[in-house]
Amino acid sequence: MKTHLRLEEAAQFILAFALYSFTGDVWWHFFLWILVPDISMLGYLGGNRTGAICYNIAHSKILGIALFLFGLYYDRDLVLNAGLVIYGHSSLDRALGYGLKYFDHFKHTHLGWIGIIPAKRNVRD
Repeated sequence: MKTHLRLEEAAQFILAFALYSFTGDVWWHFFLWILVPDISMLGYLGGNRTGAICYNIAHSKILGIALFLFGLYYDRDLVLNAGLVIYGHSSLDRALGYGLKYFDHFKHTHLGWIGIIPAKRNVRD
């Protein structure tokens, strides 16, 4: 099941890139901007809770879809492209096993723990 879900996420990443390539912008800009949502990890400077909130907002597929639709409806290419980048980035992250963050630890995601489980943690998956 995990493999199937990762393949679906990879397909969504490819879809985001394909849609971006039809926007009229050069295709490589998609890859230029693809890591921008990870700037949200700076929120962890304010603690786990603040970091998780910042990270989860910036990695929300709902945000990506909303920006895409807003940009499409109001003919705002920059907003439309930003939505595709956020959606694509979020899909790629999930295809690679990185999920939305819980408040207790950076490595605790909705897809499970990333890497080695920290000692003395209440592990709930």
